[in-house]
Amino acid sequence: MPVTAQVPDPEAPSPGGPPHDHDHDHHPGPVHGDGHGHPHPADRSRAARLRHRLGHALTPHGHDAADRVDRALATSREGLRTLWLSFAVLGATTAVQAAVAVLSGSVALLGDTLHNAADALTAVPLALAFVLGRRAATRRYTYGYGRAEDLAGVVIVLTIAGSAVPALWTAADRLLHPRDVQHLWAVAAAALAGFAGNEWVARRRIRTGRRIGSAALVADGLHARTDGFTSLAVLLGAGGSALGVRAADPVIGLLITGAILLVLKDAAREVFRRLMDSVDPELVAAAETALRGVPGVRGVGQLRMRWIGHTLRAEADIVLDPRLTVARAHRIAVAAEHALIHGVPRLTAATVHTDHTPEDGGADPHAALAHHA
Repeated sequence: MPVTAQVPDPEAPSPGGPPHDHDHDHHPGPVHGDGHGHPHPADRSRAARLRHRLGHALTPHGHDAADRVDRALATSREGLRTLWLSFAVLGATTAVQAAVAVLSGSVALLGDTLHNAADALTAVPLALAFVLGRRAATRRYTYGYGRAEDLAGVVIVLTIAGSAVPALWTAADRLLHPRDVQHLWAVAAAALAGFAGNEWVARRRIRTGRRIGSAALVADGLHARTDGFTSLAVLLGAGGSALGVRAADPVIGLLITGAILLVLKDAAREVFRRLMDSVDPELVAAAETALRGVPGVRGVGQLRMRWIGHTLRAEADIVLDPRLTVARAHRIAVAAEHALIHGVPRLTAATVHTDHTPEDGGADPHAALAHHA
């Protein structure tokens, strides 16, 4: 009989009371604990158990529900702090560039200003998504609100697209109706300020996004880095204008618009992949390796993974000996989910289904489901 074991959602309230702490000691059979509520097969060697406990001591990962809630809140707080800091930096940079763009009449600087303004504004939907993602799961939203980050990604893509339209229009108009750029020294200073602000924001967002597992934050950091280089391009326009080339400024403005469109393409691709539950194949390989290393697992069947916000969930089929008791099969399934938590970064929940092959004897256990395929 197939047995399913599932890691509980740390933020989901239990229908019958407070969330349990992932303790499986209520199951019968000879089980050894590791101090974290994870039983291990009785036939595991003492040396192996000692190494496992040492690993917990050196790299605590907080399997208890309270620890995992604290970790989720900590990552959200870190993400929010990064977003508001980057919003402040880019807001100040945009204000400086906007003032200079108005005084100088540089369309290249105007395009860069619009792009930086759009990048600053992307912090707002991401921040809202982080706040919403901290809410506990409910009976209607049983997986919680982590997918709000994906919706924020859609808003970011639309914001980037919106910034490209006025930049393209203004640059094309100035190319058709040339005009001298004033205060070139101020334009150059504003361009350098744009580069410095964007590079600082890019480093902060990418570092934080990778630490907390937020693809949206990493993508936004890469976007900011591209903005920094487009700010440097404004220097070329200022240099061309200083040499008397009136078309230099609008041409650079058009190039900056092209850079915005390239960023738009990359951001749209990443958001589409996340909406379609795409994961890095290396994560799938790591999960398969972790499952095959569990004693008693003969093989790994279907394996599915998806991102919900900046955490991963998995569903896996493992092949076991059909002669095992239900209690023994369940203990192996728990060991398998434990191995997944250790072996796959950012994995917080897994459902492990035990199975056996028809070659092991007996009828196909899934025969009753065949007509639903």
